[in-house]
Amino acid sequence: MRISTILIIIVTILLTIIMMQNTDPVKFTILFTDILMPKVVILTGFSVVAFILGVLAGRPRKVKRISDYDYDHDEGSDIRPPAGTLSDEDRDYIS
Repeated sequence: MRISTILIIIVTILLTIIMMQNTDPVKFTILFTDILMPKVVILTGFSVVAFILGVLAGRPRKVKRISDYDYDHDEGSDIRPPAGTLSDEDRDYIS
């Protein structure tokens, strides 16, 4: 197994142990309303939200490719030499 897989398994086991140890009900005040719910519900909710935010923040961004027609074709701005500028020696070497 890879290190990342082992790390995910260990974190999941530790998170499950922590959640199962905190099942007692707690009073939360949300917008002037008192709500009595177990800590495990709050811990689970925050864990899910943190996981989703972590996935969104850690995913690779799409790379925008610059095609041949996206850059300015002014004189001197083209990196590649114009077509048909190979000498006969170069053509013989390539083929």
